Amino acid sequence: MRAPPLSTETGSVLALIGVGSLGAVTYRIESAAGNFNDLEELFGSSGAWSGCWCMWNRQTNKEFQENNYEPNRKAQKSNLAAGREYGLLAYAGDTPVGWAALAPRSEYSRLDRSPVTKPVDDTAVWSVTCFVVKKSYRGRGVASALLAGAEQRARDLGASLLEGYPVAPDGTLGDTDAWHGLESMFLKAGFAEVARRKPRRPIYRKTL
Repeated sequence: MRAPPLSTETGSVLALIGVGSLGAVTYRIESAAGNFNDLEELFGSSGAWSGCWCMWNRQTNKEFQENNYEPNRKAQKSNLAAGREYGLLAYAGDTPVGWAALAPRSEYSRLDRSPVTKPVDDTAVWSVTCFVVKKSYRGRGVASALLAGAEQRARDLGASLLEGYPVAPDGTLGDTDAWHGLESMFLKAGFAEVARRKPRRPIYRKTL
């Protein structure tokens, strides 16, 4: 049985996103924990990218090479079921069209090891680290809807601060480079820049 969708305080389903001439599109945002078959459908046989299953930020390079594809699929399924990952799915009707990874920052060990995403301070934060959007729905507001859902989900789970690590394009950006999310969507959602160790890789935060 499908879990109930996340909703706003007024009870309407997240999130209404303006997409220019296409008008307004509503995406339903749900927890991925009870909908793993839909996550498998969205990620496909490649596990989103090279067998990742959105485990990259939880592993060392060696672990990733040893565990890609099926081991990563099983690990992500276990993380979702155990409450170590609070990832979200976006739906257009009954079709899963997007994913966002969400958890306390401490779950993503790679963030601390990276010179780009190392901690800004000692504040406890939650992180939204990854966005996957179905190819035919890219550029249609799916990632923005997922970011809104991540805010609500993190707030409901007791988080007071949400952090993201978007890309700031300086030219043409390929689809495979946008999985961190884009700086523009974080700005539109009211996030504020707190660090930028590389020109294209800022860190953004929002108080919940």
